[in-house]
Amino acid sequence: MELVRAAEAFAEHLEKVRRLSPATVKAYRSDLRDLAASAGPVPVDGIDLEMLRDWLWRATQRGDARSTLARRAAAARSFFSWAQEEGLVEHDPSLRLIAPKKGRTLPTVASHDAMSGLLDLHRVNAESGDPIALRDHAILELLYGAGIRVSELCGLDIDDLDLDRGTAKVLGKGSKERVVPYGSPARDAVSAYLRRARPALAARGSASTPAVMLGARGGRIGPRTVYSLVARVLGPIVGAETVGPHALRHTAATHLLDGGADLRAVQEILGHASLGTTQIYTHVSAERLTATYKLAHPRA
Repeated sequence: MELVRAAEAFAEHLEKVRRLSPATVKAYRSDLRDLAASAGPVPVDGIDLEMLRDWLWRATQRGDARSTLARRAAAARSFFSWAQEEGLVEHDPSLRLIAPKKGRTLPTVASHDAMSGLLDLHRVNAESGDPIALRDHAILELLYGAGIRVSELCGLDIDDLDLDRGTAKVLGKGSKERVVPYGSPARDAVSAYLRRARPALAARGSASTPAVMLGARGGRIGPRTVYSLVARVLGPIVGAETVGPHALRHTAATHLLDGGADLRAVQEILGHASLGTTQIYTHVSAERLTATYKLAHPRA
């Protein structure tokens, strides 16, 4: 079987059998297409270790980030492991493939005061009654208040919200459901949006939808719209040209730990499969503490 066809079959396996997130499937499909373009029209069993190393070397020459190289190596290993199970290759050429380790960089985090100022500003804007302003305020409060992913926000349906308890049922990575809490400011913002803005936005659409967050044309909001919103309002605050909704998730996690939350509780709220993923926020908190100490202590 040609590598291109096998890669598409593998992507379908990831989507329908392993039920990985659409973003992961898209990334792995892109990586394997890049491998096919590098290797040329060869069958799966025609790929050897040297071809894989050459593929990664070409990526380094393009200036791909270490994290991208690590993901591509992981995609190749996962693909050839599957191909061996399917009988497409006799030997797995990726077993000795080594990629540079991902450099662990601390996530972008806004300060407590910056977040308070940002959310207060959007609360005032929402008082105008403009449907988009009400929606944007609710989006920002939910992303920060619940620490959810942008895909989880966009996938929220009306029945997923419990306004009395201040909780939301979200569908995370691997199609795993979890219930996350959010505070009273988020509840007030979402309630105001549902009551005063969502009906007006829904009237712009051609068909009804159960989605909580709606776009300007009345359909379910897309991640790109949310990214644009967050980049516009949060970027200047944190001094980053490219910043997305995940920065609010990073900020929520860091502020929870700053406030004394248990690490495992934060792991549950964020929906991390591994505690190690959550632990990076302890480094963020430690760095912030060190910076504060150096600024404030006379003998720092």
